Amino acid sequence: MNTAYLGLGSNLGNRLAFLRGGRDILADSPAIELVQASGVYETEAVGGPPDNPLFLNAVLEIQTSLGPRQLLEVCLAAENEFGRSRPVRWAPRTLDVDILFYADQVLAEEDLIIPHPRLQERAFVLVPLKEIVPDLRHPLLDQTITDLAAVSPGASELVPLRTNW
Repeated sequence: MNTAYLGLGSNLGNRLAFLRGGRDILADSPAIELVQASGVYETEAVGGPPDNPLFLNAVLEIQTSLGPRQLLEVCLAAENEFGRSRPVRWAPRTLDVDILFYADQVLAEEDLIIPHPRLQERAFVLVPLKEIVPDLRHPLLDQTITDLAAVSPGASELVPLRTNW
């Protein structure tokens, strides 16, 4: 079994219901065990038009027997289950599931990059990660999540909207 960290986000419809549904679909997969979940944070959308709705974001720690590619397929299936469409980049979405880290692997393929290539720039994943695994080290940057969050713009202002979801 390998440890992986997944970022969940939603900025359309009943955002909390979509996060819960995504978490539950992933946890119900026979090859995935949910270890822990961060609180849920409400954040501004990154990228896209300025009128993009606010996001709810959370991070899951899982144990999985799936390889990175298989895990990506499960994540995409969870998104599709909740009607995720991709009309344009940074479009609002019902559910977004990103693989942030997979064990200590570094992988660069056309449609799968691990660690997530921009996570160090994104308070909306750094703060939830810091909540559940503050000492996790980024395998390329050799910095802890706590160190990365300390220099991430806006990270100090994020507080969980919900801790038990």
